[in-house]
Amino acid sequence: MVKILVCGIGGAMGKNVVDLCAADSEVEVVCGVDLRAPESAKTPVYASFNDVCEPVDVVVDFSSPAALKGELEWAVKNKKPMVLAATGYNEEHVKMINEAAKKTAVFKTANFSLGVNLLVKLVKEAAQTLGEKFDIEIIERHHNKKVDAPSGTALMLADGANSAFGGKKDFVNGREGAVGKRGAEIGIHAVRGGTIVGEHEVMFAGEDEIITLSHSARSKKVFAAGAIKAAKWICGKGAGLYDMTDVLENL
Repeated sequence: MVKILVCGIGGAMGKNVVDLCAADSEVEVVCGVDLRAPESAKTPVYASFNDVCEPVDVVVDFSSPAALKGELEWAVKNKKPMVLAATGYNEEHVKMINEAAKKTAVFKTANFSLGVNLLVKLVKEAAQTLGEKFDIEIIERHHNKKVDAPSGTALMLADGANSAFGGKKDFVNGREGAVGKRGAEIGIHAVRGGTIVGEHEVMFAGEDEIITLSHSARSKKVFAAGAIKAAKWICGKGAGLYDMTDVLENL
């Protein structure tokens, strides 16, 4: 049985991970790390990784970048794999993650939905096939409490499409004013409202035809389920940086 430490166990996604693990005979949540311990917690919850004393096989992190430094230091010191599901990482955070991946296994992706990662693959293939004759626009929709824009998934989709062009296209976040003729760019547009879990649409607009690829998440549980699948997969893996494409290859 895979023993999981949930970082951010007091949040909504942490609760989803705990609930899904409770119904899965292959995994067990043995403790959590969070400044706020949920009242319903059935396992120890610590304010710091330095206080953890339970045997742990893998860390699943749905917290925030603020917890990253201490988490990486603990994981590297104890040679524990990590599944990083937080969003909002900056360049310094990414650098820290890449350094940690040289010493232990790190699983990082902007979206843990298997469907979204399949969408990224399809978007890349479509961009390769359609080429410069089609303009690319990405529209992402999320709930009104999401703090970052554009979403990490929208950027992941943009990177996937841009890889077909050698990364040469610029990303334009929305448009306003006299922007002039469209250039070598990928447009990204963020919508925030209500309780939208997550919707992503990639439009390829060509001469007299439009091709649209999209994904709609109806529950946050799809992300928790993907993170648990990643946690099972990464146990026993050597040092390195992994993502959902590695899991898709083994489905």
